[in-house]
Amino acid sequence: MKKFDDLLRKFDLDYFGSGKHKVSFEKMMELEKENKAFIIDVRTSEETEYLKFEFAVNIPTNEIPDRINEIPKDKTIILFCSSSARATIVYTYLKLLDYDVKIITNNISELAGSFKPGYVLKRNK
Repeated sequence: MKKFDDLLRKFDLDYFGSGKHKVSFEKMMELEKENKAFIIDVRTSEETEYLKFEFAVNIPTNEIPDRINEIPKDKTIILFCSSSARATIVYTYLKLLDYDVKIITNNISELAGSFKPGYVLKRNK
């Protein structure tokens, strides 16, 4: 519990105001293309049946502890869900385990809307 207490004490205005906890869509995709990121969709499997993002691995929030061995320590871990609530929970959990972790703050519709023809064309070159 002490480690959690210490982590919570770091989550002040300076921390959240600096944006250290988040990553932009563009930066996330740049890191992924360079193989420097491991992107996790923490929504439930049922949710991903309706909208799946091929660039991400689906590990639902409740499965993270049992699947922690699938999450590499040598990459930036980037999390997302439908509203950032679950991603924030997993963010805190992974920070306690000393992962380099970020949250993409775009909601699902913004994330899906980012894949416009110009972006896809640029990414595929």
